[in-house]
Amino acid sequence: MRLSQGPACTFLLAGVLLYGAPTAVAQSETTPSSNTPGQAIPGTLGVSPFAGSVPARLVPGVMPLSLQDAIDRGLKQNLGLLLSNTDTRSARGQRWERLSALLPHVTAAPYVAASEINLGELGITSLSGVHVPPSVGPFSYFDARAAVTQSLLDWKSISAARAASQSVKSAEYTYKDARDLVVLAVGYTYLQAIADEARIETAQAQVETAQALYDQATARVTAGTSPDIDGLRAKVELQTRQQQLIQAKNNFAIQKLTVARVIGLAPGQEFELTDKSPYQPFEGLTVDEALKHAYASRSDYQAAMTDIRAAEFSRKAAVAGYLPSLAFNADYGAAGAHPSTATQVFDVRGTLSIPIFQGGSIHGDVLQADAKLEQSQERLDNLRAQIDSDVRTALLNLQSSADQVNVARSNIDLAEATLAQSRDRFSAGVADSVEVVQSQEIVASAHELYISSLYSYNFAKVSLARALGVAEEGVKEYFKGK
Repeated sequence: MRLSQGPACTFLLAGVLLYGAPTAVAQSETTPSSNTPGQAIPGTLGVSPFAGSVPARLVPGVMPLSLQDAIDRGLKQNLGLLLSNTDTRSARGQRWERLSALLPHVTAAPYVAASEINLGELGITSLSGVHVPPSVGPFSYFDARAAVTQSLLDWKSISAARAASQSVKSAEYTYKDARDLVVLAVGYTYLQAIADEARIETAQAQVETAQALYDQATARVTAGTSPDIDGLRAKVELQTRQQQLIQAKNNFAIQKLTVARVIGLAPGQEFELTDKSPYQPFEGLTVDEALKHAYASRSDYQAAMTDIRAAEFSRKAAVAGYLPSLAFNADYGAAGAHPSTATQVFDVRGTLSIPIFQGGSIHGDVLQADAKLEQSQERLDNLRAQIDSDVRTALLNLQSSADQVNVARSNIDLAEATLAQSRDRFSAGVADSVEVVQSQEIVASAHELYISSLYSYNFAKVSLARALGVAEEGVKEYFKGK
């Protein structure tokens, strides 16, 4: 029989995103109890785009949904990932803007004009006593040229373009990290949903047990072999279990809505969870091995290092404001009073611009660039320490929850054996209903702890995969055939 989870455990998670060229924030938060449906996704800092999605089309009938199916849908429809993708495209656009200052600009603006000038309007009526006509003209003009402008040497633009290129890489790493966060969010909501579904089965079994006890107590009270209080206790226990079943069904329904929102199912889409709570032993991984893997694979860590390189180039661009720049301008074409009489014209020039005094603006740019570089370095140092904490926390949770699963399994067998003996003693008249009700509570608690530990164990594996920076591959590896 499958069971559900209880108290919250501490799990790592990272927050997204979110986003732009900056790196995603690393995670380490407390996982809420799955008894609370529709709660915030851990690792996404509360209200987050990763809790939403762009809905897909409605599929007729009941859709079967496995954990891998849910992840695949989330990687297509999750809002956090879609926004991260647009941030990457925006960073590429900014890079082209920076490159534009280094690339040649070619324009062509041919024109033909005819004009007549009203000299009276200009106040010219006579020149040295000579009468001037009120207007002169018409005059015609024609000019058709192609002009090119090219920066020959501009260290400020060069460094700015290099900084933009690093920002694009950072955005791409951030997008990869967003994919890991989607896997984490989908895994969290899906595993919580199957835990809630297991809780329904457990609650239903408890109702059936309580009903049997109530029928037995009622029969004994009717026969006069038990006091009325035994029947009342059994009735209270039955109604309590019925209330728990109602609440469990409601929690499961709400959690399914949360799953649908995260993975982008159409509103009103019916689906059933095909994967159940699996328990697959996890092969050991040392802390040093895990940390080495995490620092090499975590996309948010790679993005943070890329941000530092971008900040360094931005500082060089700011300092380059003190340096001279060299530009080339030329145009070539034909000009005259009329296209039929136009002749060849051209103009070629080189311009050396030497900044002498900029009113302190360059100094201000350097100060801002220094501050941004320092912030990027501090974020990287913090993230490195956070990754260490994330990996260690995930490994500890994995080992602890695995041990809890083994103990919880044994507790279920012992609790159910205790309940069976209590019912036998009650039937034999050597015990009252108090002992049986207490045994039922123990059984319910044992099942609840088993679900809690099993959910925690499976989510710890998802959290470890995210902490190592291999969430997509890790889920496939850790949940084979599920």
